[in-house]
Amino acid sequence: MKFNDTNFRDILRQLVISAAVIIAFLVNVLSNIFPLNGLTIGEVSNTFFKNVLIIPASYAFAIWGLIYLGLFAFAIYQALPSQRENPNLRKTGYLLTIALIAQTIWVYLFLSRFFIASVFAMLLILVPLIVMYLGLGIGIGTVSRGEKWFIRYPISIYLGWISVATIVNIASALDINNWNGFGISAEAWTIIMVIIATFIAAIALFQRQDIAYSGVTVWALIAIAIKHLENPTLRLAAFSCTFLLIVISLFPNLTHSKNN
Repeated sequence: MKFNDTNFRDILRQLVISAAVIIAFLVNVLSNIFPLNGLTIGEVSNTFFKNVLIIPASYAFAIWGLIYLGLFAFAIYQALPSQRENPNLRKTGYLLTIALIAQTIWVYLFLSRFFIASVFAMLLILVPLIVMYLGLGIGIGTVSRGEKWFIRYPISIYLGWISVATIVNIASALDINNWNGFGISAEAWTIIMVIIATFIAAIALFQRQDIAYSGVTVWALIAIAIKHLENPTLRLAAFSCTFLLIVISLFPNLTHSKNN
């Protein structure tokens, strides 16, 4: 194949995406080994946001291991010469890079206690991932097994967790700034947010049968329920929503889209 400007742009995109994944991973690791201002992300959360009920049990954040595994798989797969001219990857371009850059900024802002600013960084992660999710047509149409496992699943899992994290981040920022919740109790707001997260995951199931995305939501809901085992209201709400999503996923004939 003759080398031209199109080849160069494709190769550059492959290299930039790969570098972005590596840098985001290193920032995450280093933020835990050498935490800014002496506290890791988990420690900041446990110190400043003890009263934020929507935050799941600590073990739930282990999902970042799966997220990064998926992102590295994505980076390697999209960097293959055979994927250089993949129209789906060309169409989504640098959206993942934008999200990963925003993620590194979020780490700095959150560890620096700029919690309101961190919400905007989180949205800058979320929005490109949504656009990428829609652009890739995840859950719609048939793709190769490689694209399914190394492109669609990693993005679904990443977006699924960032969707949950956005809700948690907003709730935390409001709490630290003493928002009164319009007079609605923290428990009631938590149930509302659980329902919103469940509703979004249900849409992903109904429209796209996206088990990966909804599975992440189920993971978070169970962790919320376990954290609040002694609170019957929150426990019931989280487990009920979990059960609903599982039931929907077990009856694909309820949807109109065919999972590829």
